[in-house]
Amino acid sequence: MVTLVPTGAMLTTQQAADILNVSRPFLSKLLKENEIPHVPVGSHRRVMFEDLMTYKAKRDSTRKKALDELADLGQEFDAN
Repeated sequence: MVTLVPTGAMLTTQQAADILNVSRPFLSKLLKENEIPHVPVGSHRRVMFEDLMTYKAKRDSTRKKALDELADLGQEFDAN
């Protein structure tokens, strides 16, 4: 699925969760823990697209680093 988002767009929690491929309750937890900045709009919350992409890049980088470390450990294990 491809989603086009204008620069400066504010996303609903469901849209943000869909982009991160996580559940909306999990995204809500991230917002409550201030992992992703958000803006209250009435009784709802909105997430700036740029803030979401910053979080996603950080998360993806951390995941890649962990996978690289696991691959290195696997190489060491195979060598012994």
